[in-house]
Amino acid sequence: MVEFFQTLHWGAVFQIIMIDILLGGDNAVVIALACRNLERKQRIKGILWGTAGAIILRVVLIAFALTLLAIPFLKLVGGALLVWIGIKLLMPDDDHHENVTGAKSIWAAVKTIIIADLVMSLDNVIAIAGAAQNAQADHQLGYVIFGLLVSVPIIIWGSTLVLKLIDRFPLVVTLGAGLLGWIAGGMLVTDIFVVEQTGGVSTTVKLAVEALGAILVVAVGKWLASRKIARSNAHGSV
Repeated sequence: MVEFFQTLHWGAVFQIIMIDILLGGDNAVVIALACRNLERKQRIKGILWGTAGAIILRVVLIAFALTLLAIPFLKLVGGALLVWIGIKLLMPDDDHHENVTGAKSIWAAVKTIIIADLVMSLDNVIAIAGAAQNAQADHQLGYVIFGLLVSVPIIIWGSTLVLKLIDRFPLVVTLGAGLLGWIAGGMLVTDIFVVEQTGGVSTTVKLAVEALGAILVVAVGKWLASRKIARSNAHGSV
C-alpha cells in the first residue's frame, strides 16, 4: 500500500476523479429518485447499499475494460466513443430520468440503483479505463478503485454542490469535455494496431494528437450545442 501511494500517478487519479464527477451526476440523481419513497431512516441505508453495489459493479466492468483495451482496434473504438461522449457532455441537457420510479423497500431501491448504473456506466467505464492507461499496468485497477473511492462520496453527498458549481462555472464542463477528447487522442495513438504499424509514436506526436482530440471535442460540441439551442428557440417562437 505504501509503495502504491509513493508511485501514484496523480495526473491519472485527477482525470479519473474529474470523469467520475462530470459523468456521475446522473448516478446521483438516480440514487435520489430510487430512494425517495423510502422512510427517512431507510434512505441512508438505501443510498449506502446502492452506492456500494454500484461501485463494485463499476470496478468489475472497468477491470474487464482494462483487459479488453489490450486487444487491437478496441482503443480506436473506445477513443471514438469518448469523442462522442465528450461532445454529448456539451449538449443541452434533456431530462431522461422520468422512468426511474421510487422503490418501497431498501433492496428494491438497491436493485433499481444497480440496474440503472449498469445501463448508464458505459461512458464512465470507457473514460476511466482510458485515463488509467496512463498508469503502470500493474497499478491500473488500483488507480480505478482509488479514484472511485475518492469521487463517489463527492458525487453522492456533494452532488448538489457540484451541480451548482457546474451551473455557475460552465467552463468546468468545457474543460471536462476537453479532457475526454485528450484521453481519446491518447487512446487512438496507443492502440496496439497503430503501434505495430507505426513502430510507436513519439511523445510530441502523442501530445499533439491528444491536444487535437481536446480541441475537436470542444469545437464540435459547442457548434452542435449552439445549433440545437437555435432550433429550440426557433420552435419556441413559432
